[in-house]
Amino acid sequence: MSASSNASSNASSGRPDGLGRLLRARASWPVLTAAVLLFALSSIRPYAKDRIGIDNAVVVRAARALLEGGSPYADRRFLYLPGAVFAALPQTVLSERVLFYAVPVVTGVLVAVGAVLALRIFDVRADSRLAAAVAVGIALFLPFHSLVFLGNWTAASVVAFPAALLLARRGRWSAAGAVVGAAIALKPILVPLLLLFVLARRWRALGWAVGVLAGVSLAAASAMPRPGLFLTRTLPFLLHGQDAYARPYDAAWPSVLPRLGVPQSLAFALAVLAAVAVLYCAGLRWRGGGEPGVRLVECGALLMLAAFVVSRPSFLNYALVVVPSLVASLVVRGAVVRSVWFWMPLVPQLGGVPWPGLDSAERHAFKDIVMFGGLAAVLALAAWRGENRGRIEGLVTVRSDDYSKYRQSATADAAESLPDRK
Repeated sequence: MSASSNASSNASSGRPDGLGRLLRARASWPVLTAAVLLFALSSIRPYAKDRIGIDNAVVVRAARALLEGGSPYADRRFLYLPGAVFAALPQTVLSERVLFYAVPVVTGVLVAVGAVLALRIFDVRADSRLAAAVAVGIALFLPFHSLVFLGNWTAASVVAFPAALLLARRGRWSAAGAVVGAAIALKPILVPLLLLFVLARRWRALGWAVGVLAGVSLAAASAMPRPGLFLTRTLPFLLHGQDAYARPYDAAWPSVLPRLGVPQSLAFALAVLAAVAVLYCAGLRWRGGGEPGVRLVECGALLMLAAFVVSRPSFLNYALVVVPSLVASLVVRGAVVRSVWFWMPLVPQLGGVPWPGLDSAERHAFKDIVMFGGLAAVLALAAWRGENRGRIEGLVTVRSDDYSKYRQSATADAAESLPDRK
């Protein structure tokens, strides 16, 4: 067997190479302590602000409106499904001061749990060198700063995405479907992940996802007044890209490209074409096979990134849903994350790096569209190249097998034609 065949075999089996073994090794206590401390300090950095937890406050306000007999959807800023209202009810008994200090910490803990689950997809320990590097990277990652400052409920999806993939990796597809359904019931960011069950032909898992989502949403809607406002008021507000307050922070192509002079209709058409292309490459990546964990993570990330390109809104903190799981695949030979091109779109998202003209919150979306579009392009191109490489190798293999069978047949015929020497 050739060296290239050995490398291909190792990549498909997930067998660790030198880099993988280095990253899996246990980190020293000083390194782990420094990484955890940096992560913790980054989690509480919002304390320096006068007002934090803005997005969480919207959901808590909706829950309080429900307790007072009103409809949560009377507030046009409440954009989640009915299940989120009841999930926020425990917070209504807490004072504003308690929430001020608790929300960033809880959000940081949820991100840490999501990172650990992402590492477990590839059987990487939580005290490994890669875990320490991931903690430091997240601490410096601007999407994390945004998430803990806002207290956005994207944190639930940051946990649910790797949790679902880990369950699927271990063959527990129905449980993975239930996790996805529950996460969508809180915030519908993981809707594109339903297509993963379609690609895998896991119809029971898809049924669990839809069933949990429908059950939670219908039960919650039936327990609140005027739930129809979600369809008549909230949904149109979302489909139109919200309003002038939120639009500058939206990194979806239909929002950013018009700010660069592209007509709105053309921007939407380009976004749809890009999303369809990324979805097509997600299908290619699934059919491409390979190490099961990498296959699940890269395909799931492509599905999510396709939505981030075209859906409105698409905010900075959404990156935390897919990036930790992709980075965790670094231990596997052949993972896309080992390409330097994967890291290029993430460079502008490092905290403390000045980008003249783009540092303001209103202009940050120009960096965010590069991140989402760049990651989608790198993963999609790798999937497309892998599909074509697989076709070429498949043709060679077939021809080699046919040639081998021909030689065996010819040898057998020749042996039969020889005179009996007994």
